[in-house]
Amino acid sequence: MPIYEYKCNECGLAFEELVSASSTEAPMCTACKSPNTVKLISACCKQSASSTSGGESYAPPAGGCGSSGFS
Repeated sequence: MPIYEYKCNECGLAFEELVSASSTEAPMCTACKSPNTVKLISACCKQSASSTSGGESYAPPAGGCGSSGFS
């Protein structure tokens, strides 16, 4: 099941929710329990290991999210 980002129109909280892909209803707000929530469009990133810093870095993929190489 994918994780989606939502925002509550009542209290303004942005939250993530694990939702079935077949679900047609947005989940209730985790803070105020309002059903008045909307799905947000998430920015995507790719994870790469950096050999110089020894850690991991996150960056947008070349060409943007979901880029197919077509203009």
